Amino acid sequence: MTRRAVITGASSGIGAATVRRFRAAGWEVLGVARRTDRLEALAAETGAEVLTADVTVEADVARIAARVEELGGAHVLVNNAGGAFGLASVEHSSADEWRRMYEVNVIGLKLVTSALLPILRRSVAPSAGLAVEDVASIVNITSVAAYTPYENGGGYNAAKFAARAVNAVLRLELSGEPIRVIEVSPGMVSTEFSLVRFEGDQARADAVYENVHELSADDVAAEILHACERPPHIDLDLITVKPVAQSAQYKIHRGPLRVRD
Repeated sequence: MTRRAVITGASSGIGAATVRRFRAAGWEVLGVARRTDRLEALAAETGAEVLTADVTVEADVARIAARVEELGGAHVLVNNAGGAFGLASVEHSSADEWRRMYEVNVIGLKLVTSALLPILRRSVAPSAGLAVEDVASIVNITSVAAYTPYENGGGYNAAKFAARAVNAVLRLELSGEPIRVIEVSPGMVSTEFSLVRFEGDQARADAVYENVHELSADDVAAEILHACERPPHIDLDLITVKPVAQSAQYKIHRGPLRVRD
């Protein structure tokens, strides 16, 4: 049976790296994002199927589901689309930015999961008289911010805390089905994350990672693929992946790591 993964937020960062990882491992992939030019370049590079869509728009999500059906179903859904906008206190931050973060990090996750769950079920449903010998995987990308909040990140913290709650509820609601819910919670990763948060201010974004041996997007993608390729009875419920230099959001070691005397 063809193994297929649907990956949202696929035009850059962790999403694009995950497309590359799954394709290299022999999976069929449908990459979904809003930026057509980047998707087309990724398709040319990897051979993945791509679809331009916005996960916060219900009509677009319906198109995603229809395309997955046309392709023959899917065993994996990676809800990676998300992001942070702004860095300000709860008192002074923009309510519009909070709404944007909640829409993409939580509502988008809900819409895509709702639309694709019936397809995931059909992909692992047993034939007449045969036991299920496969498993579907829903991988939701949260953040260490879903566990330890930090100052001036209230909107993003709140959205990722909510996404974390969705993961826990899904596991309860899907109890007894051959569908595992995997949460991947990255720490500092060198992607466009900070560039988007700071509205294109490259110098400010670079300062976040200055002199830190941070994770690459591919480091996280490798963990996502690993979790999805475990035997069907294994669910890696939570994978927290951080650089060694990041003890916590507020404790980052900058410079080489050295053994103390």
